[in-house]
Amino acid sequence: MEIMMTNKTLVTSFVLTGLTDRPELQVPLFLVFLLIYLVTVVGNLGLIALVWKDPHLHTPMYLFLGSLAFADACTSSSVTPKMLINFLSPNHVISLFGCMAQFYFFGSSATTECFILVVMAYDRYVAICNPLLYPVVMSNSLCAQFIGISYVIGFLHSAVHVGLLCRLTFCRPNIIHYFYCEILQLFKISCTESTVNRFLVSIFSAFIQIFTLMIIIISYIQVLFAILKKKSEKGRNKAFSTCTAHLLSVSLFYGTLFFMYVRPTPGPAEAQDKMYSLFYTVIIPLLNPFIYSLRNKEVIGALRRIIKK
Repeated sequence: MEIMMTNKTLVTSFVLTGLTDRPELQVPLFLVFLLIYLVTVVGNLGLIALVWKDPHLHTPMYLFLGSLAFADACTSSSVTPKMLINFLSPNHVISLFGCMAQFYFFGSSATTECFILVVMAYDRYVAICNPLLYPVVMSNSLCAQFIGISYVIGFLHSAVHVGLLCRLTFCRPNIIHYFYCEILQLFKISCTESTVNRFLVSIFSAFIQIFTLMIIIISYIQVLFAILKKKSEKGRNKAFSTCTAHLLSVSLFYGTLFFMYVRPTPGPAEAQDKMYSLFYTVIIPLLNPFIYSLRNKEVIGALRRIIKK
């Protein structure tokens, strides 16, 4: 009975094993991910500051882009700092509250990003398919409402799962074989039946990801037809350049999320799961500012004007 009671002792903290348990790789990985995180924060916050500072960028397209950059910065900041600490610290412990908070902020920003990508696709659809009506349809006030709704949905979606996590209890062993408090990993170490939680994660994830992706695809199909009808080669090239950047970001983001949360079959090996998670928590927030900026003449022009000042 004493052994059973010991095994059933409820835990209030967890141990994150991280990306690797090889000591010789801890410092090199720390340096690599520190550089990635610094570039991510500077790139995303720099893009937000550029949109805020330059009046030429005070249009719906760039307001959406700034909101996406903020969501990316939040996604990376919810995961990477704790991972960096664990690379150098022998103590990989995270409290139950810290674990819940980490997942909440990650889930909120990831969900928000899904809906911001939708409104960005809609913005391109209106701009290219109905250019004369664009100033009327996509006003800055409507743009602000879209952004606000995207963040509210993100906060509420994450709050639902955190609330359901509170019904679970966790017993020893309290080891999470991951580099952050990923919700599916928490289900694995729960000593409470988590079928309801798993079901709702699958349902919500499938609905949000498939619903938003379908809207994005439909929008860009309409955009593609409109681009092909354009007589001006310069107009076609500009539209293609903008939409290609958007589609690249969408493909990278949704591709990895689908593998993690919407796949119909049991998941791949744990190492592959970590790679998928690493991609949408660390790599995509790093890439997005460059994907949207390097081929965008307005952003490059705004950056040059700021540098000259």
